[in-house]
Amino acid sequence: MIDTLLTHAPILIIAAPLLTAFILPLIDKVSTKGRNILALCAVVFTLILVVMLAQDVIENGIRIYTLGGENAHMALPSGYHVPVRITLVVDALSAFMVIISSLISFVGLLYSFAHVKGEGTGKFYTLFLLMLVGMLGMEMTGDLFNLFVFLEILSISSAALVAFYIRKGQPIEASIKFIIISSLAALFVLFATGLLYGEYNLLNMGALASEINSQTGGLTLVSQFAFILLLASFSLKAGSAPMHMWLPDTYGEAPGAISMFLVAGTQASLYALLRVIFTIYNTALDTSIIGGLLIILGLVSIFIGVTMALIQIDLKRLIGYAAVAEVGYILLAVGVGFFELAQGELSEYGLKALQGGIFHIFNDVLDIGLLFLVAGAIIYLTKETNLNKLGGLARSMKYSSFFFLIGLVAVAGLPPLNGFASKILIYEAIYKVSPLLSIIAILASIFMLAIFVKIFYSVFMGPQLPSLSNIPKTPLLMLTSMAILSGIMIFFGLFPDYIVDHLVTPAVNALVDNFTYITSITGGI
Repeated sequence: MIDTLLTHAPILIIAAPLLTAFILPLIDKVSTKGRNILALCAVVFTLILVVMLAQDVIENGIRIYTLGGENAHMALPSGYHVPVRITLVVDALSAFMVIISSLISFVGLLYSFAHVKGEGTGKFYTLFLLMLVGMLGMEMTGDLFNLFVFLEILSISSAALVAFYIRKGQPIEASIKFIIISSLAALFVLFATGLLYGEYNLLNMGALASEINSQTGGLTLVSQFAFILLLASFSLKAGSAPMHMWLPDTYGEAPGAISMFLVAGTQASLYALLRVIFTIYNTALDTSIIGGLLIILGLVSIFIGVTMALIQIDLKRLIGYAAVAEVGYILLAVGVGFFELAQGELSEYGLKALQGGIFHIFNDVLDIGLLFLVAGAIIYLTKETNLNKLGGLARSMKYSSFFFLIGLVAVAGLPPLNGFASKILIYEAIYKVSPLLSIIAILASIFMLAIFVKIFYSVFMGPQLPSLSNIPKTPLLMLTSMAILSGIMIFFGLFPDYIVDHLVTPAVNALVDNFTYITSITGGI
């Protein structure tokens, strides 16, 4: 039984939440409690399968699951072998990402049981599971067209959840902005997919990588244009400045758990960007130019995120701009890593940069996610998000204030929490490329610390406003969700070597080694 589950784990991880999503509206008409139990069972089952699959992939290597046949390639009468079937490809990087998505979905679902009330909650959980399906599909597909399909599933379900509280004007406005930006990005991906299909007659990412990287005359004009489209679309969806304009609004207006879930969604788009750069194109690109571009995007994201956070008076928008800055750290580290990539080989500090960047993907979701959960609880209990109208909440929300303190210390990159573990790798690696870059990154973290300390004092430690003196207690499931994230963050901070050795380094090796990815799919043909 266990072996059968493990064999079919890639498709079951997608199928379980997908099928459950369409069953939930029927169960909801009979029993809301039954609906919640079924949704929780689907998410827990998915998380268990993800852990099993990730362990297998890290120990035994890349896994390929073919839909419609046993082999990823098929012999044609002419003797040529080309991938013709849809495949799910799970390497250590994919495993790393699906762990993040499934874990955050579990935490977000627990939180939502206490947070989401009233009419339409059945639809909420259907959309929640579809959002999870979109992320998992993006992270495991080996097909460029299906990457577009799963991106659309993620975008549409996310937009609907952002506008879940439809009676309010701001969520609808944020949702419309989000769906317009997402549609533009998806059109870019679809256009790029069509260009590459027309050029190479292939959609499989491994096969495309084989063709593109084997060209001796350099990239064709078509493949260059396709790369520009893919780079622009996934940078846009990842929330990179200067294409970040949708992110603070969307994060700020979404329900509490969905803001956290959206952070994981942007990281799925960032994963797609890494796949395009490192797997499909790799050294067919000029590593110094693309690496330099990513470094610039990272610096701009850090600068805009920190400076805009300084002037915000809305709690969730402030955290949203902090999220932009955190994406900047990831892009900065990845840019340094790609800059140091030469002939498929990484320098020592290029490897450290990628380790820091990949590790920070997980930490970003945890740190920013925790802050959004606390902010969601504050808004849920006080019905207020304006920082000027909040104060003294530590008296009635002592556990939430403690969790917010953990989150701000982690985001600022202070020991002994997880943010320090990944940021110190980034600082050390980029210092070898340019000491100035390292200084800028450290100063930005100091500014972020100052911003959040000020917010912490004004929201939790300042004088309590009369209107906030009798707010109810924070629901237990909300506190449980915050505690789970905090526990993971503390564990990552205390034992970073374990996480780097067992999760991060295998993911980085899989990212850089596109040869293994290609040959696993094409059979070395």
